[in-house]
Amino acid sequence: MELSERLNSIVKHIEKTEILADIGTDHGYIPIYSIENEICNKAIAIDINKDPLDKARLNAIIEGVDDKIDFRLADGIKGLKKEEANVVVIAGMGGNLIRDILEESIGTVESIDYLILQPAQNPEILREYLYTNDYEVIKEDLCYDEEIYYEVFKVKRKAGESTILDSLYYEISPKLLMEKHPLMKDYLEEKVSNYKRIEGFIKEGTDNAKVRKELIKEKINIISNMINFI
Repeated sequence: MELSERLNSIVKHIEKTEILADIGTDHGYIPIYSIENEICNKAIAIDINKDPLDKARLNAIIEGVDDKIDFRLADGIKGLKKEEANVVVIAGMGGNLIRDILEESIGTVESIDYLILQPAQNPEILREYLYTNDYEVIKEDLCYDEEIYYEVFKVKRKAGESTILDSLYYEISPKLLMEKHPLMKDYLEEKVSNYKRIEGFIKEGTDNAKVRKELIKEKINIISNMINFI
């Protein structure tokens, strides 16, 4: 089985392990690929909806690995027991929802070796939560697939880990910036274009509109300096 660039950016951060759990498994590609490539010996595929879970089971049967994957109809990490999985993947949903899934099952999260998280939207919300709520951010990554940038977080629960940043650095990864990630310049240039577009939409001359415009101009200036740094 071949994976998309987006899914490859997840599995490349999974070290060989015993049991992998994929939350919101959808078509089951990550557990199937991980079994086929001996990244894990067993997998647990969890989805809150029956139809995608049935599709995942069918895909596993076609690939001949269904005997090594446990398919569960469940809500997030609630479908796992403590210490049942070594590694957990959560992808394909917004940063808000991933944050809520983690918070609702914090006891189980603490028993996991590490998690790979890839929000489909609002990565800044997830980054702020991770940086300020007792998570060690082991690694961050960035990929570009079908004209969309996706951010990846490899994290583990660790008491006492908390870093308060300027709000802009929840939006733009300080780790990827310092590492000068190869996609970072294009990513930042897209950010500048988006902010210029937003600035152009602000037409009213109210005090509130003027403040919003100034804040956007300030962000554009800071991000432009980041581009020069890279």
